[in-house]
Amino acid sequence: MTSKNSHFVAPMEETPLLATDALKTDQAPLSLWADAWRKLRRRPLFIISALLILALTVIALFPGLLSTVAPNDGCELANSEAGPSAGHPFGFTFQGCDIYSRVVHGTQASLSVGVLSVICVLIVGVTFGALAGFYGGWLDTVLARLGDIFFALPLILGALVITQLPAFRTNKSVWTVVMVIALLAWPQMARITRGAVIEVRNADFVTAARALGVSRFGVLVRHVLPNALAPVIVLATLELGVFIVAEATLSFLGIGLPEGVMSWGHDIAAAQSSIRTEPEIMLYPAAALSITVLSFIMLGDAVRDALDPKSRQR
Repeated sequence: MTSKNSHFVAPMEETPLLATDALKTDQAPLSLWADAWRKLRRRPLFIISALLILALTVIALFPGLLSTVAPNDGCELANSEAGPSAGHPFGFTFQGCDIYSRVVHGTQASLSVGVLSVICVLIVGVTFGALAGFYGGWLDTVLARLGDIFFALPLILGALVITQLPAFRTNKSVWTVVMVIALLAWPQMARITRGAVIEVRNADFVTAARALGVSRFGVLVRHVLPNALAPVIVLATLELGVFIVAEATLSFLGIGLPEGVMSWGHDIAAAQSSIRTEPEIMLYPAAALSITVLSFIMLGDAVRDALDPKSRQR
């Protein structure tokens, strides 16, 4: 008779071990970026968005491959709001300009503003955020209060105010729009960078680097920043689409790019007069803008999932 607390254990020969997990000891463990790339290659969302962005980049760099007609050439009022024809698959605008050519050439301005704005925001935001998060103290306080001032200004409303200044109003260009967007958008990047740096700065490898005699600035540049870039890259990818929309909105309001520069925002604004009779005139530039922004949002979502530490543990 067995006691109340006894346990039955089956003999090993009756419960054989069928399989074991294979462990490869001859391979080094994957880094964060290698593991993220391995995950990205398996995600249809990343593949689709990357292909769309690649196609948009080729169109922006080489618009002549898809359109042999200059966007402002051949604008004749006789073709005003005419439908599609041979060589003009999208028809004509109210001014008699080829819609297809304008949509193709408008890609260059939108991507240029988006990419340049992200680069400027990264330079300013990452620099301020890294310094504030790593050194702390009065530097953190000053940069935090400076960021709060710009946070109080919404992007579009702040751009409306800044672009009315004489220096901006009389010098409209791609760089003007980039400067305005970067001036208003850097605080969010700085805050994300600051939080990531604060999380990394107390890690063991940072303490070890300091113990080996590496200067504080050297630790920040060589050890802290490379390990704090994951959320920064995700935010930069998502904000690229936001900046493209901001440029189109400013151009739509007439305070963005100059009239001589092809912009989907300009074409959407010009198509307002034909929205009831010929809605497709507005549809084509609006669809191009939507596809571009959606591509970068999809890419940002895929990158975020790949770099998410919680998903790496699953």
